[in-house]
Amino acid sequence: MSLSIGIVGLPNVGKSTLFNALTLKRVPADNFPFCTIDPSVGVVAVPDKRLWALSKFSKSAKTIPAAVEFVDIAGLVKGASEGEGLGNKFLSHIREVDAIAHVVRIFEDQNIIHIENQIDPLSDIETINLELVLADMQTVTKHTFTLEKEVRRGSKEALIESKLLERIKPALEKGLPASSVSLTDEEKPFMRNLHFLSGKPMLYVLNRKAGGKNLSAGDQRFEKLMAFFKETSAQYVMVDAKIEDELKDFSGVEKESFRKELGGEDDGINSLIVAGYILLDLVTFFTTGEDETRGWTIRRNSSAPAAGAAIHTDFQKKFVCAEVIFWDKLLSDGSWATAREKGDIRTEGKGYIVVDGDVIEFKVGA
Repeated sequence: MSLSIGIVGLPNVGKSTLFNALTLKRVPADNFPFCTIDPSVGVVAVPDKRLWALSKFSKSAKTIPAAVEFVDIAGLVKGASEGEGLGNKFLSHIREVDAIAHVVRIFEDQNIIHIENQIDPLSDIETINLELVLADMQTVTKHTFTLEKEVRRGSKEALIESKLLERIKPALEKGLPASSVSLTDEEKPFMRNLHFLSGKPMLYVLNRKAGGKNLSAGDQRFEKLMAFFKETSAQYVMVDAKIEDELKDFSGVEKESFRKELGGEDDGINSLIVAGYILLDLVTFFTTGEDETRGWTIRRNSSAPAAGAAIHTDFQKKFVCAEVIFWDKLLSDGSWATAREKGDIRTEGKGYIVVDGDVIEFKVGA
């Protein structure tokens, strides 16, 4: 499933370092034989203990995790919406992703210059978010103009979209994101097609530095940042992008020992991957056997046939039924045979909505 998260932020906040840390957890390319992955795109494994428990249960020869795509987007600057710093190009890259990981620097280091010559994370957030809103204002103006003829002709679709734009415009003029506007079910497809930058799901990534001077509770700048997150119900994770890069040549006990010496307990990268997966509203179902145990990525609320399409389009087109058991129920039963004897394996039809953690075997017709 090609759903991606764009890594954005001001220059020198740690975006590329974060991307490099993420790609250390990249899924091997041979697991995606029909994908051509750009160097600035990382297909990253989603940490999932359930996968490895199922692989051990089945004694699988191969274990393949679910994955999420991260895209490294060059730093935005103030005025990007007017073309500053190749802003139009960078904004177009954001338009192509499905969600945004907004990297915010919360460490002080005189050797790493901040573009504003100060560490003020909330100000950084406001700068980026304003550029997204200003770019969306241009989208509103452009689409309003192109809809005029269709509106005069009485096109139902054009009228719905036009009224949606009329409601979004005042929100943007107040500096509010497009996502702040509540939508009717009728409007949601039009909203998706407009690709508003400030309408995309956003996760804030607070980049700290192990052993360095980091903003924390008690610092006015940090308190203002936390108040903003609470007020806007924003999601955030804290990472140490640099520490994973510094430890890339170590593993096991040695790696954990050096991590503690560097002043880091958890780089936060796994938490970021999982949070990004949730941000995209994705879930995982599993297939497992001696040959392979694999996590499959699907959108939440996908039907069984739609989930089957993640494996092969024939699984959707020729779907007959699905044999389903929840992952921990299979493990507790101890074997497929016992699970069948106990009646824990259910036969589900086309209308079944796949649940995160389902283990599924698809039955297809000729």
